[in-house]
Amino acid sequence: MRAWQIDRLGEAARLVEAPLPEPAAGQVRLRIHACGLNFADLLMAEGKYQDRPALPFVPGLEYAGTVEALGRGVTFPAIGTRVACYGGKGGLAEAVCVDATAVLPIPDSMSFTEAAGFLIAYGTSHLALTHKARLRAGERLLVLGAAGGVGLTAVEIGARLGAEVIACARGAEKLEIARSAGAAHLIDSDAPDLKDRLKAMGGVDVVYDPVGGDAFDAALRATRPDGRILAIGFASGSVPQVPANILLVKNLTVMGFWWGGYLAFAPQILRDSLAELIRWHAEARLKLHVSHILPLSRAPEGLELLRSRAATGKVVIDCQAE
Repeated sequence: MRAWQIDRLGEAARLVEAPLPEPAAGQVRLRIHACGLNFADLLMAEGKYQDRPALPFVPGLEYAGTVEALGRGVTFPAIGTRVACYGGKGGLAEAVCVDATAVLPIPDSMSFTEAAGFLIAYGTSHLALTHKARLRAGERLLVLGAAGGVGLTAVEIGARLGAEVIACARGAEKLEIARSAGAAHLIDSDAPDLKDRLKAMGGVDVVYDPVGGDAFDAALRATRPDGRILAIGFASGSVPQVPANILLVKNLTVMGFWWGGYLAFAPQILRDSLAELIRWHAEARLKLHVSHILPLSRAPEGLELLRSRAATGKVVIDCQAE
């Protein structure tokens, strides 16, 4: 099978021919149809992500495909089942072996392309906004990086939950995509004085921030008393330092959120969230935005689209295309 392999951190992956893996006890082998790319894939390749697989490894955190072989002791899911998986690695290949408990059967109404980009983006936003921030209908939600992979789903889910969503993204095209996802207000991230603009609107109750840097600082100072700030990631490359005096005076709460971490300490909360999201998808209440679909041979181009912020929504790799 073909697979992209990282041999050394900080170096480009190389496309290799590898033997088809055989599932161990408790595992299934998936024929991967599609792999959703995430900013975390870039960080992992550089050794800057919180999860660091042993070298060499195949990148690609989330993917979708068909179960084609069962390891000893596995009776579910059956061969032929269409599934999605957050495997943490292994997605940029034509096949992978994963624990049977890590796969999630997907409905016929969900394509492999949708399933490959669904788990992390929607899972992150849903669990962060409902379980962590306890977002309530009528509250004002600021989403930074609002046209990105997780940001756009935060706009969509926030609007579905009844919040008044402010989307902050770069350029008119990206802002229009955020508007179509449910944003009530649009702010260009290149415009000066984000803090002043937010304060002129009356401030915000909840901040969803996958960006970090100066935008975090501006949002912090425009958050209303008793507000909540979700630190989702640092796509800007700058990890903000939080001034505790502002937290004290305004009774603010800053919350770190890593969706994948729930697999280790609270997996049922994560599974319940995904079950609700899949119901929403079946009811046509969610629509994943995919800006690019590329063949496996062009996976590095897909990662570069994320690095340069040229993509909107998700970039998905078709792992069976030439």
